[in-house]
Amino acid sequence: MSELRFDGQVAVVTGAGRGLGREYALLLASRGARVVVNDRGGSVTGHGASEDAAAQTVRDIVARGGEAVADVHSVVTPEGGRAVIDTALEAFGTVDVLVNNAGTVDDAAFEDMSQDRLDPLLDVHLRGAFFVTRPAWKVMRDNGFGRVVNTCSAAGILGAPRMSNYGSAKAGLIGLTRVLAAEAGDADIKVNAVAPIAATRMLDYSMRSVLDLADAEAAAAADEVMRPFFARLDPALVAPVVGYLAHAICAVSGDIYTVGAGQVARFFIGRTKGYYNPSLSMEDIDAHLDEIRDTAGHTVPAGPGDEMSALLATLAEG
Repeated sequence: MSELRFDGQVAVVTGAGRGLGREYALLLASRGARVVVNDRGGSVTGHGASEDAAAQTVRDIVARGGEAVADVHSVVTPEGGRAVIDTALEAFGTVDVLVNNAGTVDDAAFEDMSQDRLDPLLDVHLRGAFFVTRPAWKVMRDNGFGRVVNTCSAAGILGAPRMSNYGSAKAGLIGLTRVLAAEAGDADIKVNAVAPIAATRMLDYSMRSVLDLADAEAAAAADEVMRPFFARLDPALVAPVVGYLAHAICAVSGDIYTVGAGQVARFFIGRTKGYYNPSLSMEDIDAHLDEIRDTAGHTVPAGPGDEMSALLATLAEG
């Protein structure tokens, strides 16, 4: 199999100064892409700023023979998102690939989840991806080509304690991913999402947050059990999936892939066969709940049209 490369293409990676984003930028650059390394250089909770993180990733790319420029604009405003893409246009003339990876975390129990904890995560994860993608989308539409990779999370797909802010933002990115995939139409623009599992500052912060709730002995025991597992969660093992989804060879769109430690699988949104009664009552739901929830014979609608068709078919049979 010939190597999948990005020669002549331009990639923008947000949050690329450390962790997962850095690995994405390094891989894309090693395969020939010219990369815009965007990172504010703040803490895992979003506080502070420094140009060092983005600059260091750029230095590492250049040292390995690649081409990259740093960008330290914030993604949380329309102006910041536009500025990130302007950096790519000014340095390299176009945008072919966008990886929306920037993010922060700030866990708390729901009863303690204030607006001050909610808004920053919605800003950087959801609005940030929205604001950077909009100007990139225009370039891609004009060119008739583009690849967008968003970053969601199992916390948003499956739910996780103490992550109502993070999970809400990440679930919103699933909706954005699928809407953009639908809006791309026949253009060669593919939009997909990854739900990474990797040993990053964010995972370490969240684990520490949970362990702090336990007594010291229990926390130490849990840490001892989990650390060998974390050692296998190299962020570099997530990068090949992002690279594939960013490549011209990728033909899928609207998909969600979970990836960690070298294992990759697809999350999908399914619909059970369900239960039909034209005189439906609350009592019917209670009596048939197992049938409604039964996943045997489920379907995977491609969009609202498929969902409507399934309902119409049921009505026709009834």
